[in-house]
This record gives sequence, C-alpha cells and structure tokens, in this order.
Amino acid sequence: MSNHGQNEFQSNEVLVARRNDACPKGLPSKSGIYAERAQGAEIWDVEGNRYIDFIAGIGVLNVGHRHPKVQEAIKAQLDKVVHTCFGVAQYESYIELAERLNKLVANGRSTPYKTMFMNTGSEATEHVCKFARRITGRTGLISFEGSFHGRTLLATALTGKAVPYKVGFGPLPGDVFHAPYPDPYKGMSSEGALNCLKHIMQTSIRPEDVAAIIIEPVQGEGGFVPAPKEFLQGLRKLCDEHGILFIADEVQTGFARTGKMFAIENSGVEPDFLVCAKSIAGGLPLSAVIGKQELFDKIEPGGMGSTYGGNPVACAAALAVLDVIEEEGLIARAEEIGAKLEARWKDMQAGIAKGLFGDVRRVGAMAAVECVVDGDPNQPNAEMAAAIQGKCRDNGLIFLTAGKKAQVIRTHVPLVASDELIDEGLDIFEKSVRQVLEG
Repeated sequence: MSNHGQNEFQSNEVLVARRNDACPKGLPSKSGIYAERAQGAEIWDVEGNRYIDFIAGIGVLNVGHRHPKVQEAIKAQLDKVVHTCFGVAQYESYIELAERLNKLVANGRSTPYKTMFMNTGSEATEHVCKFARRITGRTGLISFEGSFHGRTLLATALTGKAVPYKVGFGPLPGDVFHAPYPDPYKGMSSEGALNCLKHIMQTSIRPEDVAAIIIEPVQGEGGFVPAPKEFLQGLRKLCDEHGILFIADEVQTGFARTGKMFAIENSGVEPDFLVCAKSIAGGLPLSAVIGKQELFDKIEPGGMGSTYGGNPVACAAALAVLDVIEEEGLIARAEEIGAKLEARWKDMQAGIAKGLFGDVRRVGAMAAVECVVDGDPNQPNAEMAAAIQGKCRDNGLIFLTAGKKAQVIRTHVPLVASDELIDEGLDIFEKSVRQVLEG
C-alpha cells in the first residue's frame, strides 16, 4: 500500500515530477496545481494555497464542488447499489432522471422525448451521430469550424480545429464536413454562414445525403462564441427542408450555464436530438442523448447500450443536481453572475485594457474576453491571454483560455459562488492584468 501523502509532504513540485514519470506528456495540465480539497468555488492545493475556481472542472461543477445535497445523494446511493448495468438489472433512478430530462428538453412543447445515458460527452456525440445515420439511412454529417465535440475518433473528425486535436491521428472517419460558424465580431454574419452551408451542400455533399447537422449553440473550446438566434432558426429551417436531423451539442452549455436550462432555448429552436454531459451530475461521469421519441424508437433493441452508462450513483447525483438548480434558482443566478462579469470587464475594456480586450461577450454566465492586438479582431493575442492566466494563477485565481489561438479568456464560475467571492476573483483578475501590462 502506498503511503504517499501520509508520511511525507507532497508539494506541487514533487507531484509534477511524479506525474511526468507516471503519466503521458500529452495529458493536459490546465493549472499546474494539485488539489487537496475543494468546496463551492474554492480549491486548496497540497501546499495549502487557496484558489478561487473560475474553471469548475471545465464547466462540470455548475453547482460547485461538493454541494451538500449532491454529496448526500451520492452517499445514500452507495449504501444501496453501486452498479448493476442498466441492461441487466434496471433501477428507478435511471428512469426518473430520463423523465425529468425529457420534460426539460421538451420545454413545454407537446413533443415527447426519450433519453439514454452514457459516460462522457464524446461517447454521447459518437452515439447520436451513429443513431442519425441509422434513422435517416444517410451517412453525411456536418459540424462547424471552431467546434469541439470530443476526442474519440468520430468526435475528433467532427471537431473543427486541427491543432492539437487532429494532427497525426488520421485517417479519421469520412463523410464529415465543416461549415463556417457565424461570428459577427470577425465578420461572419448569420446570412453569410448559412450561405456557406448551402454552398457546401451544392459542391461537397448533396443535402439528401446529410444525416445530421450538429452544432454547439455557444461554442465552448471555440471561444464562447454564441450562434445568433436567426442563424439557429435558419439552420432548423434548412434541416426541415431536406430531412436532416438537428443535433444540439449542449455538453458545455447545459444545466443553467447560459441563463436557460439548455442554451438552445434562447433561440426557440426545437432540436431533434440534444447531447449533454459535464454539469449533469455534479462531478460524476454521466452523459445523455435526449431525442424525439418518434426518432429514437427507430433504433432496434441491441442497437444501443452502455455498461456503465446511467450508473446508479451518477443518476442519484444528477437528480440532486436538478433539485439544486431549481431550489437555489441557479438559472436566474447565471444571468446575475454573467452581468457582473460583463460589467467589470467592459470597464477594463474601456480603461486599462483598451486595445487589448477586443470583445466582451456572454450568454448567461458563459462569459469571455477576447484578447487582440490594438483592437483588431483579426489579430488574436494569445500571448497576453496566457500571461494574464499565469499571473492570475500566481495571485490565487484559476480560469481557462479558448479560441482558435487560445486568445480568449473564458470563465466557468460555479453558479453557487457568492457575490463576495466573485468580486474577490475579479479584483485578482484586474490586479493581474495591471501587473502584466506594467511588465
């Protein structure tokens, strides 16, 4: 039995060395710290250093670290059943969670939905695309430039960024095409993006050969870029015209992050399928494919399944997460948090960071700052974004970057964070920006 951490002091430096010896160098290390414990929106590392957490496990912890209600649900389930495989001995929590998600995605409409569970966002993406091909009898799939849909083989093919996700991993699955994503800040309007998509259907693949179009209503790794309402509505119309399935990838945007339970609600568009993961279960591995009943039931028994998917402990945690979101008003809280972030960043954009903060944007609490050179949207400033990130970490605040060149500062503030804690984090952020600019 290992006694590491019991009889000797484990510093971040020591653990970095052990990690480098034991783990592949390709595994990302987003902050360089080694967590000892966490609560709410705070993390303490193995050296006792405290960090305000604006990462939240990359959007996994909308209800924060170790929410008491989620912890209680997990502990209670551990005393009952840990695993049976839903395909062997089924259990009520899987069914209840499916019922609640079906209702949430229907969002007051009469359309009946059904749900199956898996373990990760990548797995959910792979399955939904496989289902779309089976349901439609078509093979083509369209996703968008700048998108991220996961790291498994088909999910990698769907992802709209070559470096670092695709380089050297080919050949990737075929019949996957990428269309420009609307981004008015960089000159790509909704109309322009729709026209480009139609052009692809004229030159690269016939619309009658397209099984599905998959889109993040707000791109995550692409830089927190929201798809305008008119684009999503135009995309839905195009899908309807050609019998193409509309898939909303809500892995990063779901569970109150955008001021709605799911980001697609902001557009009024009804998806054929919706995939979600990350914040669904308060930190436990769980993902879901939620689809229209008339479509989902075209898959015959044996055409889907997952040994661990919908694990009883993860389902119990997810039911508690839904309770917390409702009881603590986290959908409305997301809008409050986003407004606070936006106001502070826009003050900086007009003041100390003028010319550096080219765009401040948000949907709910999904908020970001794009760093550029001299206010030019076409000159991303990844170096300054990285410098600010590093200085913030030194000062006790952690967050992530995103975007095609990692030029975007993005935040996943846990929605349970207090105003005082968020203000403290923003104070650290502003202090760090000043220190970077002063050299």
